[in-house]
Amino acid sequence: MAKNTGRQILTAEEMDELLEQMATSIDEQVADKNNLILVGIRTGGVYLANRIYEKILKKTGRDIPVGILDIGLYRDDWTRMSTNPVVRSTELPVSIDDRVVVLVDDVLFTGRTIRAAMDALIDFGRPKRIELAVLVDRGHRELPICANYVGITVSTSIDEVVNVYVRETGQEEKVVVEAK
Repeated sequence: MAKNTGRQILTAEEMDELLEQMATSIDEQVADKNNLILVGIRTGGVYLANRIYEKILKKTGRDIPVGILDIGLYRDDWTRMSTNPVVRSTELPVSIDDRVVVLVDDVLFTGRTIRAAMDALIDFGRPKRIELAVLVDRGHRELPICANYVGITVSTSIDEVVNVYVRETGQEEKVVVEAK
């Protein structure tokens, strides 16, 4: 794992502002608000989905369901990483059938995580629509996937990683571009 050093691109305050903007955009752009569900991709997306939920709740009073999606077995590289993938639970508080699902993740890179997340979601039902919200889009797509809601777009080299550090994991909150 990369050390907590490198080029900082977001402070805690900037992260919060971007999440506020994303929550506002989701609230304004999703027409079918009664059938909206936020689903965070383990692990970073879960923290951000909960924060977006809190911001929408505070602004509108609307209590939107929030789920957690584990994509461990849907990744196309799990056999490269380990012969025993770690499988954690997926927690969807309501059926996703005919719902607008906003998948939430911290960083959008090649698009493979999002492809895996869509595959996993489809095993749980047939959403009306799937949208994507990411805090950081760093480019380098390998699949034709783009986000509906983006906090910030950052240019990176293929040899760098973007790490989102959050208070929920006991770290100083920031987003950093680091060497692999």
